[in-house]
Formats: sequence, C-alpha cells, structure tokens
Amino acid sequence: MAKFELKLPKMGESVDEATLISWLVDVGDTIEMDDGVLEVSTDKVDTELPSEVSGVLIEKLFEIDAIIKVGQTIAIIETEDEFDNFETTTAVSSNIPATASIPEPSTVEKSIENPISKIANEDRFYSPLVRSIAQKENIGQDELNRIVGTGKDQRLTKDDILSYLENRNTTIDQTKIKESTSQKNKLVQETKVEKNNQIETATGDIVVPMDRMGKLIAKHMLSSIQTSAHVQSFIEIDVTSIVNWRKKVKDLFIKDKGEKITFTPIFMQAIAQCVKEFPMVNVSIDGTDIIMKKDINLGMAAALPDGNLIVPVIKNADELSLIGMVKKVNSLALKARTGKLMPDEIQGGTYTVTNVGSFGSITGTPIINQPQVAILALGAIRKMPAVIETPDGDFIGIRHKMIVAHSYDHRVVNGALGGQFILRLKEILERFDTQQTV
Repeated sequence: MAKFELKLPKMGESVDEATLISWLVDVGDTIEMDDGVLEVSTDKVDTELPSEVSGVLIEKLFEIDAIIKVGQTIAIIETEDEFDNFETTTAVSSNIPATASIPEPSTVEKSIENPISKIANEDRFYSPLVRSIAQKENIGQDELNRIVGTGKDQRLTKDDILSYLENRNTTIDQTKIKESTSQKNKLVQETKVEKNNQIETATGDIVVPMDRMGKLIAKHMLSSIQTSAHVQSFIEIDVTSIVNWRKKVKDLFIKDKGEKITFTPIFMQAIAQCVKEFPMVNVSIDGTDIIMKKDINLGMAAALPDGNLIVPVIKNADELSLIGMVKKVNSLALKARTGKLMPDEIQGGTYTVTNVGSFGSITGTPIINQPQVAILALGAIRKMPAVIETPDGDFIGIRHKMIVAHSYDHRVVNGALGGQFILRLKEILERFDTQQTV
C-alpha cells in the first residue's frame, strides 16, 4: 500500500488559491482514477478536481469554505500502486503544524464516526460521486436502480442523477410556526411548500435563497458602489456603415473563417484602441496610488443561462486583428454558456464592456468591476430618423444608431477624460473602414 497526496493544481496564470465548496466523496470511499473528489471555486468559476489515482480516501485536510493555496495537499488517498509521493516530515496544509506527522490509516479509520454505508449493486456500477449524491439526497437502493443511465454500458452519470433530482416529486412540509409580538401572544400557523429550495408562505410570497454565485455578485457590486465615486457620460453613435458591412460579409466570414461575426468583436477592437489612446482609464487605485496597467485586458460581461453574470477576459486585446478578436469573443462566449471557462479566463481584466443592448435596453449605467476604474455599456442598435449633412444641404434619413454609457471612477477619471474617451470611440466607429477584406 502507498499513500498519494492530492494537491491543488495550477489553475491559471494568475490564480494562486481556491475555495473548497464541497466534498464529493467521504473518508473510506473507494475512488477510481479521474473520479471527482471535490469541487473548488475561484472567483465565479467552479471546478471539479479528479483523482489522479485509484484507491481509498483516508483523510481530508480541509473543511468546506477553506482557502487552499496552489500546491497544497487537500486529501490523502491510499493506493495499491508502488509509488509514494507522501511526505511525513512536511506540513501538507495551512492548518497542520510543520512538526506534526500524518496519522497512519488505522488511526484515521478509528477517528471516523458513524461512516455512511456505501450504495452498491452487484449488477450495476456506481461511481463515488453518484453514491455521494444519492446518500446526500436520501435516494435508496431500489430508487437508484430505477434511474436510467446514459453513460457507457448504461452507467449512471452525475448528470443523470442531477436531472432525476430536478424532476423528483417534491414533498410538502407543513409546519407550525410560533410567533410572538409585543401586542399579542398567539400561535400562527404558516404553510411552507419547499420546491427547488423555494419556500412559499401562507400569503403566497415565494422566498428564494440566493445561490453561491448570486451572493458573490451581490457582495462585489455593493462593494464597488461603496468604493468608487460613480459618474456616467453618454454619447450616440451612428453605426450604419458597420451594420451594412457586417450584413455584406457575415456569410463569407462563416464560409472562409468558420466563424460567426457579430457586432461585439468590432466594438471590442475599437474599444481596445481607445483604451490604448487613453491609458488613464486602464488603471486601478491602491490607497492613494494609481497603478497603470501594462496590458489591455478587456472584460466581456456575459449572461449565464441561470441568470447570473460572468466576465471572461480578452487578454492583450489591443494586439488582436479583427479575425483574432472574432475568434476570441466567440470562444469565450461559448465557454461561458457551457460552463467551461477556466479560472484564468476570468482573471486579470483591466477594463470591462457590457452589452445591455442584447436585452433590448437603449442604454444603462453599469457598476464598475473592481478594482478597475471604468466600464462601458453598449446599448441596442436601432433604426432612427436622423439629420444627414451633405454638400448639397441637409436631409432626413434612416440611420442605425446606438447609445453607449461610460461609468467611471471620479476619484481618478474626471468628466473630461470620461467624455473624451467615448467621443474618440464614436469617431473610430463612424469612420469604420468598409473597404477592408475578410
């Protein structure tokens, strides 16, 4: 027998720690190679860490919500493999003294109180992750056997059991709630109907607890309002030439480049140019010091299917050609929608753009994404009547226009800079080169 240390791997260039949000297996469980052992969170991305070996989990070194540094040992797995990467003379986590030695497996086994019995079936294999979910949700053996599996050889996967739980009949829990007030002392009965973590009160109100990401976003947004002196500037931009050019080349783009071209990469390329010309919007504040960022890393706010928001980052955006920007925007957007963003892909942003127009909004006043000092909102593109100036006189015509809103931190970005930035963006977009080839 050998002991294997499961460590937190490097999860991105700028990620050096993660938060443990759940254990997927218990001490004493048998683990196959590549089975999920735990889930960790870095900012808003949750990642499942698989086991690198097959064996038995004999010790957990961190509790839920603990902060783990990259390279720290999270758990000990006993394996029949001949190698042994276990070091008894070194501390393996921040909460174990350097002089302490790791207990022998027999000691660990003795310390386990009331271990949960494993769910097993001679005719069907269940992974530790599936067993863990079943135990947590009180799914009995007979019920588990009836769930249809979509994995290899009809194996029951994590998605299968989670899908089953979503459609599982919800039980109604009726409880009596005792409530006392200063005026009256009486018992009031209130019916609670729990479904998908929602609670319906006797008055018909629905109480929905925030999920973990929702709590993070709420905390981040409130902190930004309390930190930055928010000011907004607005400008209207005529994007008729861009609309017509995109309409002309979009089919060719798919045919020749294999990519769908939207308005977003066109705007992002222009914004990156503006940020380069106005470097004081590409800074952060540390006390009374201004930190000027070397790179231009554009955050691209994206809505998730569950209604939450995430901001993947386009690194060194000013160095990308239009086709390079198209590929990067499409790749990050797809990863955001499918939950496949890596931790490093949402880190290191220096300026953020949000497309409120995708939901039909004419404009908006976005909250700054800390520790940045500015954020730009792109409004909906609309057909509007406009006065068109020509050498032969003015006339009324139909134009495609949009309103952009620039929110910036008045502690470091004054009104002149904030306004000049979007005026320059207007100039770049309205002079868009419609003769460029794909």
